[in-house]
Amino acid sequence: MAKTRQVYVCDQCGNESLQWQGLCPSCGAGDTLKAVTLARGSNDRKSLAAASGAPQRLSQVVNRDDPRIATGLDELDRVLGGGLVLGSVTLLGGDPGIGKSTMLLQAGDALSAATSTLYVTGEESLRQVSLRAKRLGITADQLQLLAETSLETIIEQARALDARVLIIDSIQTMHVADVESSPGSATQVRETAAALVRFAKSTGVSVLIIGHVTKEGVIAGPRILEHMVDTVLYFESDAGSRFRLVRAVKNRFGAANEVGVFAMTEQGLKEVKNPSAIFLSHHSRPVAGSAVMVAREGSRPMLVEVQALTDEAQGMNPRRVAVGLDSNRLALLLAVLHRHGNVSSAGRDVFVNVVGGVRISETAVDLPAVLAAVSSVRDQPLAGKLVCFGEIGLAGEVRPVPFGEERLKEAAKHGFERAIVPEANKPRRPIDGLEVIGVERLEQALRSAF
Repeated sequence: MAKTRQVYVCDQCGNESLQWQGLCPSCGAGDTLKAVTLARGSNDRKSLAAASGAPQRLSQVVNRDDPRIATGLDELDRVLGGGLVLGSVTLLGGDPGIGKSTMLLQAGDALSAATSTLYVTGEESLRQVSLRAKRLGITADQLQLLAETSLETIIEQARALDARVLIIDSIQTMHVADVESSPGSATQVRETAAALVRFAKSTGVSVLIIGHVTKEGVIAGPRILEHMVDTVLYFESDAGSRFRLVRAVKNRFGAANEVGVFAMTEQGLKEVKNPSAIFLSHHSRPVAGSAVMVAREGSRPMLVEVQALTDEAQGMNPRRVAVGLDSNRLALLLAVLHRHGNVSSAGRDVFVNVVGGVRISETAVDLPAVLAAVSSVRDQPLAGKLVCFGEIGLAGEVRPVPFGEERLKEAAKHGFERAIVPEANKPRRPIDGLEVIGVERLEQALRSAF
């Protein structure tokens, strides 16, 4: 019988301590250290490292350009950087019911036609998975299904089937025999993920893992989980919206912050080939408080509508509400607008929203947000078929943003005729059908927009 040892593990961060303490020494959470019995060697550093043999010089390492495995979903392949890499471990997180299992079941169906694929469920029975596949119109004749939570059994079955793709639904339901704690605990999640990473690296099997999220929106379990895997994807969606965004927050084999857009239908997730079309309202006539910008999500330019509404304050303190962008950034922009644009929002509630549930983190949203707010204050629509983007500084200057020419070409492709952009983003060669107005100061942008 293997010798055991007892440690105290924090439920919040997964930090181990040899003695119980009231506060976790790592994250400072109170009363989160729980006694866990481990088999000696289960967390040994030698077992966590992939067998690499003797050290080699970088120039001596053979660089093989192995082909990626297409998942059958072009938007998912885009987020992954072109498809699944052999031996990679991908973690997919999102709110309950957002479509994680649906996406990987659809991907598993397509993958099974190209290579041996094993779909493991720890939350549903095989009959439940079969009923969901039937509802989605998935035949999955070649897809292997397994209802199991013991990781040792799962790896044994994957080896027996010679599977090249392994899908785990979900990591919080799996457990290893060496750890005497319940599935979903910080220790079980960490040890299970470590075993899957070792299996993937030693055999070249691509592993896809579904992870639940906490109420704060982060994947449940120790933070080290996201560091152990190669790729971390998050589902994003507003409540009630049928559109789903899959964003890569970490990717060792591609660009981070790449975004794939899907629509949830009765037949499962459908790819949205032209995301710009769903994020524009297509008003029958110009309306006040609306501005269109070209956002840059990963490697993709995307047209997004920014709306603003200003009204007389209903209380003593005017409200500043931003949905889809930083609220602190909105307060800063309104101060710059008053100081350098001579447009005051004092005594007014200001609400700014990015249409479609998109969250814009780049500073290119500054100029569209300001123009939309001024349009609402004046109750005067912006000129028709106008697009804009640019960062606004505290001195009232309009700063350039990356990939300006690519943004303008995307706007021209969708029929926009005028663009207000930073002077430094003005292209050297004219773009057919698009009049580009370069501005250096906020007051110049206001004159050009109205």
